[in-house]
Amino acid sequence: MNDFPSKGTVKRLRERFPQGCRVVLIRMTDPYTNLRPGDRGRVDFIDDAGTAHCTWDNGSTLGVAYREDEIVRVDEGEAP
Repeated sequence: MNDFPSKGTVKRLRERFPQGCRVVLIRMTDPYTNLRPGDRGRVDFIDDAGTAHCTWDNGSTLGVAYREDEIVRVDEGEAP
């Protein structure tokens, strides 16, 4: 069994995190990143593996891996 998300799951991720939406990092498993919970960024795209490729406010462009890391969308009513 592979760990790739189904096409339907990727479609839902793309709907939930459209290009340009603001996100906040909840959790990242990469031990070498400078990103920390609470960091904010903007989604560039979601690839076919479900990775959310983001441009972070600190200048990083590290992707958020599906099932490994976690982001939430910042509601438009919330301060950026």
